[in-house]
Amino acid sequence: MQTDLHEVRSQRWLRASEVGQFVYCARAWWLGNVRGLPSANTEALMRGAQAHRRHSWRVRAARVFAALGLLLVGVALWLLLMS
Repeated sequence: MQTDLHEVRSQRWLRASEVGQFVYCARAWWLGNVRGLPSANTEALMRGAQAHRRHSWRVRAARVFAALGLLLVGVALWLLLMS
């Protein structure tokens, strides 16, 4: 069975965030994604997006500091073995 390429391109893919929104409130998902109505709580959404950006930077910084810590432990062990 051959699938028409145009048919595949015209299908709309659901993002994971949309699935989560639908599970939380199917009506809100329908209003936003089917009817195209904007959310009434845009200020809260903006604050949430900012909080997620801050958290993302903190996670990245923690990974960098963890890698740096491992590097310093390695250097300390090397210096200990070399003395």
